[in-house]
Amino acid sequence: MNLKQRSYTKELLDSDAIPFEDIKRNMQELDFINTWLGGHQITIKGLEQLIQDSKEITVCEIGCGGGDNLAAIVHWCNKKKIKIHCTGIDIKEECISFSRQNSFLKNCTQWIASDYKKVTFQQKPSIIFSSLFCHHFSEQELTFQLQWMKENCTIGFFINDLQRNTIAYYSISILTKIFSNSYLVKNDAPLSVARGFHKNEWQNIFALAGIQNYSVKWKWAFRHLIIYKKLKS
Repeated sequence: MNLKQRSYTKELLDSDAIPFEDIKRNMQELDFINTWLGGHQITIKGLEQLIQDSKEITVCEIGCGGGDNLAAIVHWCNKKKIKIHCTGIDIKEECISFSRQNSFLKNCTQWIASDYKKVTFQQKPSIIFSSLFCHHFSEQELTFQLQWMKENCTIGFFINDLQRNTIAYYSISILTKIFSNSYLVKNDAPLSVARGFHKNEWQNIFALAGIQNYSVKWKWAFRHLIIYKKLKS
């Protein structure tokens, strides 16, 4: 695999008509990966840097999948005694159906089965974020996505996504081949890395979107945490 250039091969998860049980297994394994490889910790870092001293926030995740990122956020906010209301948006009905089964999120989360581009808010969320979502899109699509996130948040947005890296690619290929029971994870996990971005590529996308006042920081294991914060008027 030549990782000098970004791959545009579609992931299996982006196809239609995947059986619900296969999607469910995929989401369960992604939660495990996020937990043990630090993905959830990066998400919490992004949230923490944006909310500062706020004691009540609204958070929206686009491409929420099985809701594991929102569960990690709610758990952290509960420990910090921060009142939170969440919105999870995903284009796949199966993901939203799975997320609704999480009783931990039942009383604080609104679920929307839709393409995020079609969603309008009666009241804009404080923070919008995505995790392992952006690499599914082209650079042109991401330019719009960044502009949409900026327009629809009141405090800022953050992105937690993969760095395209040879070590990451072969490591996750080996780990999923040995430990995964999901054909979706085995195929898509290394492909996700190949579809990831380098820092300078993110900078180019933000420039095309006309967005400043952001940061791109490398995080273990081979991820980028990107944070945009609105300037106070």
